[in-house]
Amino acid sequence: MFAPCHVYYGTLIHSLSLQELEIIENGVLIVQDGIIAQIERNVENIDAFLAASKLDDYKLHCLDQHQFLLPGLVDTHAHAPQYVFAGSGMDLQLLEWLNKHVFPCESAFKDVAHAEAAYTKVVSRFLRNGTTTCSWFATIHLESCKRLVDVINTLGQRAYVGKVNMDQNSPEYYVETTENSLKDTRTFIEYTQQQQQQQQQQQENKGLVTPVITPRFAIACSSALMKGLADLAKEYKVPIQTHLCENPDEITFTRSLYRESASYTAIYDDHGLLGPDSYMAHCVHMTDDEIDLLAKRETGIAHCANSNFSLHSGLCDVRRFMAKGVKVGLGTDVAGGFAPSIMDAMRSSFFASKTIKALQRDQHNNKDYAYLQPAELIYLATLGGAHVLGLQDKIGSFAPGKAFDALWIDPTTSSGTIDLMGQESQTQIVEKFLFAGSDRNILHVFVNGRRVSGAAEVAIDVGDS
Repeated sequence: MFAPCHVYYGTLIHSLSLQELEIIENGVLIVQDGIIAQIERNVENIDAFLAASKLDDYKLHCLDQHQFLLPGLVDTHAHAPQYVFAGSGMDLQLLEWLNKHVFPCESAFKDVAHAEAAYTKVVSRFLRNGTTTCSWFATIHLESCKRLVDVINTLGQRAYVGKVNMDQNSPEYYVETTENSLKDTRTFIEYTQQQQQQQQQQQENKGLVTPVITPRFAIACSSALMKGLADLAKEYKVPIQTHLCENPDEITFTRSLYRESASYTAIYDDHGLLGPDSYMAHCVHMTDDEIDLLAKRETGIAHCANSNFSLHSGLCDVRRFMAKGVKVGLGTDVAGGFAPSIMDAMRSSFFASKTIKALQRDQHNNKDYAYLQPAELIYLATLGGAHVLGLQDKIGSFAPGKAFDALWIDPTTSSGTIDLMGQESQTQIVEKFLFAGSDRNILHVFVNGRRVSGAAEVAIDVGDS
């Protein structure tokens, strides 16, 4: 017996390309089993449309005036355990910050009960902020990493989850042997893939959690470990995530450890860690040759502007990457970044690009630099992030065959943070949400058609919410 399909009628907003944001008024989305089956534009009379469509069993959901649907937000880089101290501890640069704040925090996740409580809070908070897909770093602890997978499956987020690997240049209380790191990573991959297969068989959440190979960064990983992780990625056909060129001191230290490689980026390439299924966080201080290497390997980047500001790392000019065809998405990098929201990542990225423009104008009299526009920010937060994670055929925009990962936005709700004055165009309303909206304006959050979060006191009936 087929479940009823769900018909959404109202304004639909999504990216077609980096510069092109499509605003569809009187749009119709027909969702069957969590997948978009049909999209229609300019439907003036929904009743006549439904009568002509001859749908046998459906539920109609009509958006009010000014409300709109937006694809779910994609966070390409976040540290789940670090949410414990998010919003504090931004007093140091990267390497000192890791030793003072991060490693003590993460080492506590050896306690599985502590991990479950913290992971439940962070995943719930990210969903509440509209992050329907997230690429997570966990810790080195196998059992707690498994528990993060369990929590995500229960709460219904789409996610990549990585067991962190680190076998050198780490505190005695928080380090692995190379052998154990590889063995536990293999076990974690198999556990996560088994959970994925079971959910697909039981039609629960469609198997939303994917394992991702996660060397912390080259400083903390021996050559043997990185090569072993690259082999695991090939064997199990899973993606790879890590950090790259975040901080000048980090780059200098890394280069001193791997002198035979031509650059920091080349270190990963020499160990088989770059490729179409790989993505690098930060990439603040990159040479042109390094960007060319990423482009050649079809490796994406996670732009984490809030963290780059907060940890004094610098300004990442994502225009340089996009100009060479490198895939770019946004990341919160909690807790390097203090906000568990891709809306904040869009705003931080906007101001990073504005700052670059101001600096270039002041230093080089370059008035032609184009800062990131609202349409581009929305692309980076949705379809751009999907491309980085290799999910562009599944999520990121409203198209038949893609999953219904979406946000139901209400700019007029009395509990929200936006005031409409009555004269705004639809484009201005979207921009007001982008720069002044909050989670209180997100009534419903959907992943694969299932409502998993939202500000609305009454959840709409989508069958399994």
